[in-house]
Amino acid sequence: MGRVTERRRTLRIRDGAVSSRPDTLVAEEPLEIRLNGKPLAITMRTPGDDFALAAGFLVSEGVIAEGDEVQSIVYCAGATADGVNTYNVVDVKLAPGVAVPDITLERNVYTTSSCGLCGKASLDAVRTTTRHPVADAPPVRITPELLSALPDRLRASQRVFDRTGGLHAAALFSEEGELLDVREDVGRHNAVDKLVGRALTDGRLPLSRAVLLVSGRASFELAQKAVMAGIPVLAAVSAPSSLAVDLAAESGLTLVGFLRGPSMNVYAGEHRIALEATAPQG
Repeated sequence: MGRVTERRRTLRIRDGAVSSRPDTLVAEEPLEIRLNGKPLAITMRTPGDDFALAAGFLVSEGVIAEGDEVQSIVYCAGATADGVNTYNVVDVKLAPGVAVPDITLERNVYTTSSCGLCGKASLDAVRTTTRHPVADAPPVRITPELLSALPDRLRASQRVFDRTGGLHAAALFSEEGELLDVREDVGRHNAVDKLVGRALTDGRLPLSRAVLLVSGRASFELAQKAVMAGIPVLAAVSAPSSLAVDLAAESGLTLVGFLRGPSMNVYAGEHRIALEATAPQG
């Protein structure tokens, strides 16, 4: 199993003083995801929670939506030509009766830690129909004060970030602000997949009463992952993309960006933000 962190020697220059010392870096290794033995995708990830990552990726791709649709997830033995198991190849076997998608060049995708899903034939190929529509029965209601407290709670839970400074994080919170789960990865899309995959295997999908908080920006892909998992609220500490806002508006997702202290921008789904009534200006 790969390590989450690795040590590398570095030359340090501080105010003109030069020294040599080891530095702790976040590990980054490729993970090939196979579906019923056939290659589906390769992602650059931080080792750990690989089975959850693979399951969450398949939820995001619309391949599965329930835990009982997965028969097994295993590391592929003898992943190299000399028979060594690298723990960098995972095979997901679907349960009997679950439809296997046609794995073509259009579906065969390559993901990186920086850009997420790439190589899609078209935007329509990403707009997968969710089996967990964002629900409002009753609507989740979140106050700005509760939202503003979440980034600090996420930051306090980032154990590996404290050692490396090089990881993204994603966290699930309850509508009352309770931290439900947090995952770190060199790619924020992987961190979200790990959250969703764990929820799938624990039988907690759809996450219809949860708030998803991500470090950094909110891309279209992260909005898509939230929608596929039935998450009603996605918040990010940085900016959303225009396509993320479009998808949020179309799907009913509440999208919050630039969540920094008491300040934030609500780009879609403002009906879930519980605002105090303001006195009329006169």
